[in-house]
Amino acid sequence: MKSVPHQLAISLLIGLCGCSLLNGNSGGEGGSDTAGGVLPSADRPPLMRLGDSRVGASSLKVIQACEQRLGLAAEDVQLAHPTNFGERKSRDSWGRELQVKPMVIVLHETVISEPQALGLFKTNHPDDDQQVSYHMIIGRDGRRVRIVPDQKRAYGSGMSAFGDVTMRDRPGSVGSINNIALHISLVTPSDGRGDADGHSGYTNAQYKSLAQQVLLWQATFGIPITRLTTHAAVDRSRSRYDPRSFRWDRFDAHYNDAAELCGLNQFNNEQAGP
Repeated sequence: MKSVPHQLAISLLIGLCGCSLLNGNSGGEGGSDTAGGVLPSADRPPLMRLGDSRVGASSLKVIQACEQRLGLAAEDVQLAHPTNFGERKSRDSWGRELQVKPMVIVLHETVISEPQALGLFKTNHPDDDQQVSYHMIIGRDGRRVRIVPDQKRAYGSGMSAFGDVTMRDRPGSVGSINNIALHISLVTPSDGRGDADGHSGYTNAQYKSLAQQVLLWQATFGIPITRLTTHAAVDRSRSRYDPRSFRWDRFDAHYNDAAELCGLNQFNNEQAGP
């Protein structure tokens, strides 16, 4: 595939799989409060909170033992430029305490190639509408590539909600779940680097690594499987529909194997199942 110009690559990544198109003064992640300062209490957006997951995080000893049993290779650290991620916000503009602990895992796809995606993440993007990132991407060979530390806020889904839970942290902002989300993206196959409805899909190595990373995040933060979702499901801009061609049956097979091997079946709560 020929090299994609920088601006076109940004357009593909934001416009299809979408990171955060709405980051700053347009109403999303960054920027400053609108003129006039604090809104009257009656005009403040409701403070929404995601309920207790009823499953506790595992100890570091258990997590490390799980990593050994899974035989995971070390993460390939390729950190994004600081303009492309930020702090998880502890309070909103009205002084109200926000949830900052990761509570939801969101699946994405890159749309562009891995080198192009890494190039975008590492580029200085002072303009809010170009700031993009995930916490991790999964290469076609199954490599886990670290983009943003888990403790930081990745710009993965700008206008979003999990069910009816979203956060508006200042006047004029749109609702987003980035403050409580972990974002992970699968590198798209070469026949999917465009705006088509689908493509040839993801490799077995990708499904396996994805399932294992999801389990590790669940154990680290106490996240049940019912809080694993897709960008298509949480998007509220009606413009994101990734990861295209994702097969839950292929993911589930690897996830069940990993959970059984690590003795972490408590995170597969199956509350939506029979």
